Amino acid sequence: MKYLIYITFLFSALLFAQTSKEHCSLSKINHFNKLNKTTKLNYPGDSRIDVTYYKLDLEIIYSSKKIIGKVTVKAKSLENNLNEIFLDLQNHFTVDSVVTNGNLLANIFENSKLNIILDKSYNVDEEIFVTIFYNGSPGSSGFGSFEFNSRDVNDTTSAPAIWTLSEPYGASDWWPCKDTPADKADSSDVWITSDEQFVSVSNGTLEDVIANGDGTKTFKWKNHHPISQYLISLAMTNYSIHKNYFKYSATDSMEVIHYNYPENLDENRKADLDKTVEMLEVFSDLFGLYPFIDEKYGHAEFGWGGGMEHQTVSSMGSFGESIVAHELAHQWFGDKVTCKDWQNIWLNEGFATYSESLWLEAKHGKGAYDNQINIEMNGNPNVSWISYAKQAQGSIYVQDISSIGQIFNGARSYAKGGIVLHMLRGVVGDENFFNILKTYVADPKLAYGVATTEDFQRVCEQVYGNDLSYFFSEWIYGTGFPTYSFDWINSSSVNNYEAKITLSQTSHSNPEYFTMPVQVKINGANKDTLVTLFNDSNNQTFEIDLLFNPTGIEFDPNNWILKDLSNALSVDSENNLPIEFSLSQNYPNPFNPTTVIQYKLPRNEKRETKNEMHVQLKIYDVLGNEVSTLVHNKQQPGNYEVKFDASNLSSGVYYYQLKAGQFSETRKMILLR
Repeated sequence: MKYLIYITFLFSALLFAQTSKEHCSLSKINHFNKLNKTTKLNYPGDSRIDVTYYKLDLEIIYSSKKIIGKVTVKAKSLENNLNEIFLDLQNHFTVDSVVTNGNLLANIFENSKLNIILDKSYNVDEEIFVTIFYNGSPGSSGFGSFEFNSRDVNDTTSAPAIWTLSEPYGASDWWPCKDTPADKADSSDVWITSDEQFVSVSNGTLEDVIANGDGTKTFKWKNHHPISQYLISLAMTNYSIHKNYFKYSATDSMEVIHYNYPENLDENRKADLDKTVEMLEVFSDLFGLYPFIDEKYGHAEFGWGGGMEHQTVSSMGSFGESIVAHELAHQWFGDKVTCKDWQNIWLNEGFATYSESLWLEAKHGKGAYDNQINIEMNGNPNVSWISYAKQAQGSIYVQDISSIGQIFNGARSYAKGGIVLHMLRGVVGDENFFNILKTYVADPKLAYGVATTEDFQRVCEQVYGNDLSYFFSEWIYGTGFPTYSFDWINSSSVNNYEAKITLSQTSHSNPEYFTMPVQVKINGANKDTLVTLFNDSNNQTFEIDLLFNPTGIEFDPNNWILKDLSNALSVDSENNLPIEFSLSQNYPNPFNPTTVIQYKLPRNEKRETKNEMHVQLKIYDVLGNEVSTLVHNKQQPGNYEVKFDASNLSSGVYYYQLKAGQFSETRKMILLR
């Protein structure tokens, strides 16, 4: 599920204050804890049938908070001589009858299972057709699977609001179904009858709105594509509608429609919503055409802090860029291709999380992408996706799916899942990586179906042309991340330039060590080169022939690996140089128009000469664009102060970054004019 607004409880107090309107994972967990609900164990539903169609014909009665339902299920038998089936439905309902072709069927409804005795024995591929009549008050487990609620219109007035959010185990809280993501129906209908004040929203296209003449209206929605049970949704209130259009080619266009609480639909909201069209263009370029182009995309506002990627109409509690991009990306990763089971939820959440960064890259450049991955996330300078991913406990493959908190763990399923894709991009290169994403969602075995990690790995290896079992074994099924240390010496001779690099790693995780291609940037006086070392043991030495005299080494300069560095040394052929550097908080901060940056370069007492090192001090804007170079030369050990004059810059957030040898640190400062 979605934009939980979550980030592991270690960060929750910090992030909830700053990003609770932005992050799907945190919102989900906080909302779940507030409800104090118990979870239900997942199981694969009735394995004897393959569901092909659902029709939900529901009368929703707000005053009594009840549903009167008529749900039709079509399925194919997966075995011969099948004479009974079961559907999942929670016990708070009363089942009035079950019929097929006008004939009543015997049924037993207990322990949240509706057992149905069929009218005959069915053989493999024969179609089973049953209609269940039921009524009662729906449950609201998990994240609040069915909510009769209200919203404050102003200080004195409220209005009724109804919504669903069935992920992961909540669909059977309000309708009978096969409650597993592994079995998608080929299509679905949702008919909603309620008081005429409601505008009722669901998946697919709106086929008809009928005024029934008794103070009620019926909205008839049709979904034409395969859909998992937890993605079927409804949202109801007196919505105001904002529309625009997405046109990708001469023949590919559709309506983009947004259902808003009327009091919130102002010009700022419209501006936020209109970004959806550009996001549709960007993601269609990256992943392939929007999967439901023949239907619609849009949002339905609801009273929950995060978002949920209901197919073709995401339910939204806020409309910032990150959450809108996240839920939209789910239409490819989660809706078109759905995780087969909750153990593989990273295939939904990790991909949508990473897509937030891809949107920033497409909209604002690679610097903005790097900032979110490495420096800060959603405006929070203390948390990046990298730093958040390091908080993950256990494997990305979820071991305990009885716990909603485990399934939707923000550090693991979201942040580390997204960083795995970032690392994969570093391993295979940009061209292969984006071909992988397109191939994955278009794969004939997976498109509009379900997938596991092994399915994704197969596609990756097919496109890349090399075995990646080491990568998926350690990053998806393993735990933790490596801690690297390295030394290097200039082993050049009169006629040959050479660097000898010794690399070692420690790990308090599984595997004992991580096999990874590691990039190393070797610097010279006037040039540098980037080499890739394939590290597949705890300790390795690499000898690298060069065309210039090496003066320094940068380890993983583009931060492609989730890692820590321990006693990383930049050394020459004489002695090691320590990294006990410091970069002081600048003052004043905020500032206008000048400030002073302080830093300290250490002395290595073992060396009598050549203590100087190359130092860079640069200023970047919030998108990662370099705006000023303050220092770019060799310096001796000592304490330094550098004045930064921002007279030519506008107000905003900036970053100052110090690089000296292997040392690199970035800090934030604010210019207020």
